[in-house]
Amino acid sequence: MANPHSVEVLLRPAVELYTVAVCAGAALVCVVAPWSLALSPVLGLGSSTAFLTFGAIRLRDALSILRYRRNIRRLPRYIMTSGSVPVSRQRLFIGRGFRWEQRHTHRLMQTYRPEFRHYVEPTALYRFTRRLEQRLEFAPHPLSKLARLTAWDSPLNPVRPLPPVGGIPRLHGIEPHEIDVTLPLGERVGHSLVLGTTRVGKTRLAELFITQDIRRKTADGEHEVVIVLDPKGDADLLKRMYVEAKRAGRAGEFYCFHLGWPDISARYNAVGRFGRISEVATRIAGQLSGEGNSAAFREFAWRFVNIIARALVELGQRPDYLLIQRHVVNIDALFIEYAQAFFARHEPKAWEVIVQIEAKLNEKTIPRHMVGREKRVVALEQYLSQVRVYDPVLDGLRSAVRYDRTYFDKIVASLLPLLEKLTTGKTAQLLAPNYSDLNDPRPIFDWMQIIRKRAVVYVGLDALSDAEVAAAVGNSMFSDLVSVAGHIYKFGIDDGLPGADAGNKVPINVHADEFNELMGDEFVPLVNKGGGAGLQVTAYTQTLSDIEARIGNRAKAGQVVGNFNNLFMLRVRETATAELLTRQLPKVEVYTTAIVSGATDSSDIRAKTDFTSNTADRITSSSVPMIEPAHVVGLPKGQAFALLEGGNLWKIRMPLPAPDPDEEMPKDLQQLAGYMRQHYVEAADWWWDNQGVPDLQDAPLPDDLLDSFRHLEMDKDAGEVTP
Repeated sequence: MANPHSVEVLLRPAVELYTVAVCAGAALVCVVAPWSLALSPVLGLGSSTAFLTFGAIRLRDALSILRYRRNIRRLPRYIMTSGSVPVSRQRLFIGRGFRWEQRHTHRLMQTYRPEFRHYVEPTALYRFTRRLEQRLEFAPHPLSKLARLTAWDSPLNPVRPLPPVGGIPRLHGIEPHEIDVTLPLGERVGHSLVLGTTRVGKTRLAELFITQDIRRKTADGEHEVVIVLDPKGDADLLKRMYVEAKRAGRAGEFYCFHLGWPDISARYNAVGRFGRISEVATRIAGQLSGEGNSAAFREFAWRFVNIIARALVELGQRPDYLLIQRHVVNIDALFIEYAQAFFARHEPKAWEVIVQIEAKLNEKTIPRHMVGREKRVVALEQYLSQVRVYDPVLDGLRSAVRYDRTYFDKIVASLLPLLEKLTTGKTAQLLAPNYSDLNDPRPIFDWMQIIRKRAVVYVGLDALSDAEVAAAVGNSMFSDLVSVAGHIYKFGIDDGLPGADAGNKVPINVHADEFNELMGDEFVPLVNKGGGAGLQVTAYTQTLSDIEARIGNRAKAGQVVGNFNNLFMLRVRETATAELLTRQLPKVEVYTTAIVSGATDSSDIRAKTDFTSNTADRITSSSVPMIEPAHVVGLPKGQAFALLEGGNLWKIRMPLPAPDPDEEMPKDLQQLAGYMRQHYVEAADWWWDNQGVPDLQDAPLPDDLLDSFRHLEMDKDAGEVTP
């Protein structure tokens, strides 16, 4: 700014302009009439140059003051097309801003002082113009057009309206000198948390990050993996991902999984791939409540699902939700099927004995605890009780069928509603795909395949139609991703392939919007230990209370938040959430000035002095927080405070999106995006709007949309769908 002093005062008249005017006049005189100053023409020219140099220095100082005063009231516009977003292999671009230091806190405190009020608040002419526009809205036709003139958004308009971002402009205007704010890519493995209330720029920030992740290439020339989980379904986000994938030449690697539109969605089996067979039971039973008396039922459900999964694998079948639900409802069929396969391999003549035992059974000879079971199941149980046969899977199935049928139905009562949610309607086609149906053009993917192909995946969970199913599917995806991350950490992504390198890992960028709706107990190890496998999680949510409400435990919520090294805080409405940022910042010393004046009367009547007076400027310092929670609450839209690289505080504003001329989408995705814009609302309104919105899951799609997808051809080897 002008000249640094102990107390910096920038909200003041630009008195340097007086010096500029005097220097300009003196330079003119030195050139035009050097003789009036007793100077020769040569000395007059030199003196003119000296005056102009000094005037330029003072003009620079004056312009700094004027620019500071302008930015306090209004920020300069910051617009950027997606194609102009810088993509670096070293750093992640965030926006423009500055590192917040003590001097910025000092400047901010000055703006609240009453003597500087007229520099900060809108002018009287601006306030009058805005009131006039409100009245002209209801004026007759010729006068109503005048409001358009005063609302003209142009620098030529002296009463130009402020952009509709709300908040306090002074929070960013206290530093006119901005720089591009970036985050080293090495810091992203520590994960990032983005907090902000609805409609303040979280999705725009997500688009900025996702755009760079899709277009970035690693040192070996390969792209990075991008996975986006969007519970509510944002049409603009889907459009941005497809456009960026196409721009980067990755349209063939783009997958769209959407529960609301199963006819055009890719398919995914959340329990079909695993490192250990017990992971199947963990992913399913892990979504059941484990609090209080529910813990015992959850443990039984885990054991029961594990028995079924082991039997299916031994029979050469891939587990999925439909198969597990079928055998939870009727375990007898699986017991018989597995026994047939087991005895066919180890004891072919056993079935003759079992058939004889079955023929002798009647209501009197069937044990009480086996009442209601098929006679063949009872015959198998009696045969196994007489013959020493040891097989862990067969013993597990045998223990399940020995339960009383009524008692068995009670202890699996908590498991059945979850399986019903995941296997009802067309959702079952997505979560339990038929691998042998070659006529179905919808691709099937799993996370290991996605990572190996460096693909881009958009996951829309249709939470507005059914929040519970969305949470269950999202939870399953997180659990599956944790399992894949563990496998990559141990063996690398090329395990099982020729020339596999256990240390081969690629960046896996996971963006979880409204992640509090998706998270469960498995989310903690995902952010706690996933960094070793290359996972880079960026989570977006509104408040800390959302996380605590989802988990139901404050200590666990703190455990989740403690695993995020980078914090982006947009405008929030909850003070406790704002304090997550402000309490991590130190206090700083700010200086204030006070005018002290006084007078002292003389008691000596014969003295020549009747009184003495004095006036002094006193400088005092006080310790204040670097920023207050009220400053976070007052952030304009599109602006944020960020703690980066070990606690460095940055003030950031994100670029506003500008339309690109090459933003084109296929007709089918355009219609899907159009439906999403019509039917989807903000996450905060699910509980209300869900009452009046029809279920979109089974809603029919337009015929032209379905026909366009019937003509898709699937590459069986690569699993890609091309029009």
